[in-house]
Amino acid sequence: MQTNNHQIVDYDLVLDQKFGEEGTPERIKAEEAALSFYSGQILLNARKEAKVTQTELARRINSTKSYISKVENGVIVPSVGAFYRIVNALGMRVEVVKPIC
Repeated sequence: MQTNNHQIVDYDLVLDQKFGEEGTPERIKAEEAALSFYSGQILLNARKEAKVTQTELARRINSTKSYISKVENGVIVPSVGAFYRIVNALGMRVEVVKPIC
């Protein structure tokens, strides 16, 4: 791994060394955990921006504060239905678009 002033120049090499090569079970597990955490942080930031408590959000989607906390901390991944309920409860929307080729 080459770095310059603590800047990574080959991030794939770092990931390969830490989690295994792309496509290996270890790497897939690490990538899923990272996406779960990242998604949770997006929802956490959206909830805070909307000035809604975990308790209030849980009430809005007929869930529990504990469930919201676990989602926001990346401990669990909500089902697609729960994800859309959370997004709607925060006054947001999900847009799926095709990339321009």
